Amino acid sequence: MNAHTPVLVVVDAANVVGSVPDGWWRDRKGAAERLRDRLAVEGVPAVPGPAEIVLVVEGAARGVESVPGVRVSSAPGSGDDHIVEVVASAGDRPVLVITADRELRRRVGELGADVAGPRSVRP
Repeated sequence: MNAHTPVLVVVDAANVVGSVPDGWWRDRKGAAERLRDRLAVEGVPAVPGPAEIVLVVEGAARGVESVPGVRVSSAPGSGDDHIVEVVASAGDRPVLVITADRELRRRVGELGADVAGPRSVRP
Protein backbone atom coordinates (compact mmCIF):
# COMPACT_ATOMS: atom_id res chain seq x y z
CA MET A 1 0.00 0.00 0.00
CA ASN A 2 1.20 3.48 -0.89
CA ALA A 3 1.73 5.82 2.09
CA HIS A 4 -0.35 8.40 0.23
CA THR A 5 -3.33 6.11 -0.26
CA PRO A 6 -6.35 7.88 1.21
CA VAL A 7 -8.20 6.16 4.02
CA LEU A 8 -11.47 4.68 2.84
CA VAL A 9 -14.15 6.00 5.21
CA VAL A 10 -17.41 4.08 4.97
CA VAL A 11 -20.30 5.84 6.70
CA ASP A 12 -23.39 3.89 7.78
CA ALA A 13 -25.88 6.65 6.91
CA ALA A 14 -28.90 5.05 8.60
CA ASN A 15 -27.00 4.50 11.83
CA VAL A 16 -25.42 7.96 11.92
CA VAL A 17 -28.64 9.78 10.99
CA GLY A 18 -30.58 7.68 13.51
CA SER A 19 -28.19 8.54 16.33
CA VAL A 20 -29.85 11.92 16.94
CA PRO A 21 -33.63 12.24 17.45
CA ASP A 22 -34.04 15.33 15.28
CA GLY A 23 -37.04 14.25 13.21
CA TRP A 24 -35.00 12.38 10.58
CA TRP A 25 -37.73 9.71 10.35
CA ARG A 26 -40.06 12.20 8.62
CA ASP A 27 -37.63 12.61 5.72
CA ARG A 28 -35.01 9.87 5.59
CA LYS A 29 -33.70 10.87 2.18
CA GLY A 30 -33.38 14.53 3.22
CA ALA A 31 -31.57 13.51 6.41
CA ALA A 32 -29.09 11.43 4.38
CA GLU A 33 -28.58 14.36 1.99
CA ARG A 34 -27.83 16.70 4.90
CA LEU A 35 -25.28 14.20 6.26
CA ARG A 36 -23.73 13.85 2.80
CA ASP A 37 -23.47 17.63 2.42
CA ARG A 38 -21.88 18.04 5.85
CA LEU A 39 -19.33 15.31 5.07
CA ALA A 40 -18.53 16.99 1.75
CA VAL A 41 -17.76 20.27 3.51
CA GLU A 42 -16.26 19.10 6.81
CA GLY A 43 -14.80 15.73 5.92
CA VAL A 44 -14.14 13.32 8.78
CA PRO A 45 -12.35 15.02 11.69
CA ALA A 46 -11.09 11.64 12.95
CA VAL A 47 -9.05 11.27 9.72
CA PRO A 48 -6.21 13.80 9.66
CA GLY A 49 -5.05 13.07 6.12
CA PRO A 50 -6.73 12.45 2.79
CA ALA A 51 -9.86 10.33 2.81
CA GLU A 52 -12.22 8.79 0.30
CA ILE A 53 -15.70 9.00 1.82
CA VAL A 54 -18.40 6.49 0.89
CA LEU A 55 -21.86 7.10 2.35
CA VAL A 56 -23.92 3.90 2.31
CA VAL A 57 -27.67 4.51 2.15
CA GLU A 58 -30.56 2.07 2.23
CA GLY A 59 -34.34 1.94 2.19
CA ALA A 60 -36.09 5.31 1.83
CA ALA A 61 -32.73 7.06 1.45
CA ARG A 62 -31.89 5.20 -1.77
CA GLY A 63 -31.47 7.60 -4.65
CA VAL A 64 -29.33 10.13 -2.81
CA GLU A 65 -26.80 11.35 -5.36
CA SER A 66 -23.03 11.55 -4.96
CA VAL A 67 -21.38 14.97 -4.69
CA PRO A 68 -17.75 16.01 -5.00
CA GLY A 69 -15.96 14.57 -1.97
CA VAL A 70 -18.63 11.99 -1.06
CA ARG A 71 -19.55 8.94 -3.10
CA VAL A 72 -23.00 7.63 -2.23
CA SER A 73 -23.57 3.90 -2.55
CA SER A 74 -27.16 2.64 -2.38
CA ALA A 75 -27.49 -0.77 -0.78
CA PRO A 76 -29.67 -3.06 -2.89
CA GLY A 77 -30.75 -4.85 0.28
CA SER A 78 -29.28 -4.75 3.76
CA GLY A 79 -27.13 -1.70 4.40
CA ASP A 80 -24.94 -3.66 6.79
CA ASP A 81 -24.29 -6.38 4.23
CA HIS A 82 -23.42 -3.75 1.63
CA ILE A 83 -20.99 -2.05 4.02
CA VAL A 84 -19.27 -5.39 4.61
CA GLU A 85 -18.98 -5.84 0.82
CA VAL A 86 -17.46 -2.36 0.42
CA VAL A 87 -14.94 -3.08 3.18
CA ALA A 88 -14.10 -6.53 1.78
CA SER A 89 -13.42 -5.03 -1.66
CA ALA A 90 -11.00 -2.41 -0.26
CA GLY A 91 -8.05 -4.78 -0.39
CA ASP A 92 -5.18 -3.79 1.87
CA ARG A 93 -5.93 -0.07 2.06
CA PRO A 94 -6.84 1.42 5.44
CA VAL A 95 -10.57 1.47 6.15
CA LEU A 96 -12.57 3.31 8.81
CA VAL A 97 -16.25 2.44 9.24
CA ILE A 98 -18.51 4.93 11.00
CA THR A 99 -21.31 3.10 12.84
CA ALA A 100 -22.54 2.24 16.32
CA ASP A 101 -24.06 -1.07 15.24
CA ARG A 102 -22.35 -3.73 17.36
CA GLU A 103 -22.76 -6.61 14.94
CA LEU A 104 -21.56 -4.51 12.00
CA ARG A 105 -18.59 -3.33 14.05
CA ARG A 106 -17.69 -6.98 14.69
CA ARG A 107 -18.10 -7.98 11.04
CA VAL A 108 -15.95 -5.19 9.58
CA GLY A 109 -13.42 -5.54 12.40
CA GLU A 110 -12.87 -9.14 11.33
CA LEU A 111 -11.96 -7.75 7.90
CA GLY A 112 -9.37 -5.44 9.42
CA ALA A 113 -11.33 -2.19 9.39
CA ASP A 114 -11.13 0.35 12.18
CA VAL A 115 -14.44 1.59 13.58
CA ALA A 116 -15.62 4.89 15.04
CA GLY A 117 -19.01 5.90 16.36
CA PRO A 118 -21.47 8.41 14.90
CA ARG A 119 -20.13 11.22 17.10
CA SER A 120 -17.01 11.22 14.96
CA VAL A 121 -19.03 12.79 12.13
CA ARG A 122 -21.94 14.46 13.97
CA PRO A 123 -21.80 18.07 15.15
